[in-house]
Amino acid sequence: MAKSLRSKWKRKMRAEKRKKNAPKELARLKQALSLDKKGEEAMADMQEIATVVPAEKIKKQGDVEMAADDGDEGTMDLDSKRSKKTLLNEHGQYPVWMSQRQAKKMKGKRTAKTGQGKKKKGIAW
Repeated sequence: MAKSLRSKWKRKMRAEKRKKNAPKELARLKQALSLDKKGEEAMADMQEIATVVPAEKIKKQGDVEMAADDGDEGTMDLDSKRSKKTLLNEHGQYPVWMSQRQAKKMKGKRTAKTGQGKKKKGIAW
């Protein structure tokens, strides 16, 4: 599909732009990853603002907290008054994420079961 002159020109110009921006991008990447003077200064500033904690210490604390939480099973607060089958709450309302079309479809399923059954086809005379 993309073989028109316009798309070829666009691809060519994007390639030229990549060539032009490559040195800047590489310098930014090196600056972000390097540990030169600028990087060390940034880390020194960060140490003044926040305390730096080794990863091993955090992992050990996480293990201790997980062991303490094993007795108490973590459950989410859900709307327990909502029927799982019909998705209606105690006021007869559908969830906010349900579209009107879906709600109408669910209502149709619900009322079809409680209403009269299928009518038999036949000659009425």
